[in-house]
Amino acid sequence: MILKVLKVNSGVITEKTNCYIIQEENTKETMVIDPGGEVERIIEMLNILEAKLKYIYLTHCHGDHIGALKSLKEQKGGKILIHRFDAEGLYDKGISLTDYIGIDDINLEADSRLDDGDTIHLGNLEFKVIHTPGHTAGGSCLYCEKEKLLFSGDTLFHGTWGRTDLPTSNFTDIIQSITNKLLILPEDTIVYPGHGKSTMIGEEIPIYCELKPRED
Repeated sequence: MILKVLKVNSGVITEKTNCYIIQEENTKETMVIDPGGEVERIIEMLNILEAKLKYIYLTHCHGDHIGALKSLKEQKGGKILIHRFDAEGLYDKGISLTDYIGIDDINLEADSRLDDGDTIHLGNLEFKVIHTPGHTAGGSCLYCEKEKLLFSGDTLFHGTWGRTDLPTSNFTDIIQSITNKLLILPEDTIVYPGHGKSTMIGEEIPIYCELKPRED
């Protein structure tokens, strides 16, 4: 597997978004995760890789994760994938917050609306969709057991969790998503978040254990 990380600018947000490009080496089938902005850089990397863009996967619908989506779709194709509970945000700026961050509205329909447990294939690579509501109602993560990788969007970060003061977000949901769905993964799973640096499941477990109520 080839994995490239592009830290892209999106609108007026100062923190860069992590855009991930994954390629299965034998077939060159490729997936872009969260094309938040700077479409020229994304396309340049795809061209270097001689990529066959199969999927554009969105961990959620916020503008800083979809800013380059329309241009990328128009120029390189690829099926847009997003959890069904966030699909509305691709054409509702009240949910995507595109006005807030200063980017053009996307106004696109997803090619496929995903559910928890769905699988995505690039050549012989398999990725499992994990629905992790909290940052948004349809936030999701993408897990590759074979490569021990988790793309966590804005659900789980190094040392913290995603914001829960935005439309469709909920603090209880995000903590439950992390503790019940993500921290049960193998501790040596590498976590690639939507912003900032990577971490590992085992490094994040103590933070959330301390939030759990005592049973004695």
